[in-house]
Amino acid sequence: MTNRPVTAVVQKLLRALLPRACPGCGESLGHSAGLCAGCAASLTVRVESHSMLSNTVRPHLVVLGQHKGLLRRAARELKYSGHRDLAGVLGQALARGVPPGWGIQAVSAVPMHPERQRQRHFNHAEMLGRALADALELPYLEALARRRHTAQQARKSGSERSGNLEGAFVPLPEALELGGPLLLVDDVMTTGATLIACRDALADHGMEQVYYAVLTR
Repeated sequence: MTNRPVTAVVQKLLRALLPRACPGCGESLGHSAGLCAGCAASLTVRVESHSMLSNTVRPHLVVLGQHKGLLRRAARELKYSGHRDLAGVLGQALARGVPPGWGIQAVSAVPMHPERQRQRHFNHAEMLGRALADALELPYLEALARRRHTAQQARKSGSERSGNLEGAFVPLPEALELGGPLLLVDDVMTTGATLIACRDALADHGMEQVYYAVLTR
């Protein structure tokens, strides 16, 4: 079993000996984890009722803000570097906005295709989802599998993104047996095509109690 207090001390020592720049502002992180104290303190979270993820006006989406500035830089750093400290800070910030009234039973994240995850060695959305689950003291659940390798979404139009993801996701048995609301996590939402594809895959198998959390939109 991991000795968490000892591990935390070692991590703090390593941060002091091997200083890194804050991905939010570029200043030294010093003893801080993930983001410097100033950037971490500036994170705010809100719950939104209007998005393409819901056909009705209701609170359903937790988001830190627009895809610019500090959040854009932090999201990029998480996506391409996979820093767990950064995922932890961002996950804790998102957790502060999840309404208790949603009754979330588990947290999951948009899955990568296994081939892409082998190439990258991590799934940044899963890292964020696990950090959020830890902050909420809820189980992390692998709710979906990506059964088809899809082209990258970044340079595609909204309709192209939707077509690219058609049939890409399949729910896993544990998700269908959950019996309560699921919080589905991704890093960035643009057109919403990825989360909509995940939502529809779950709904097609009878699971319709889904809420969402993203860093930016």
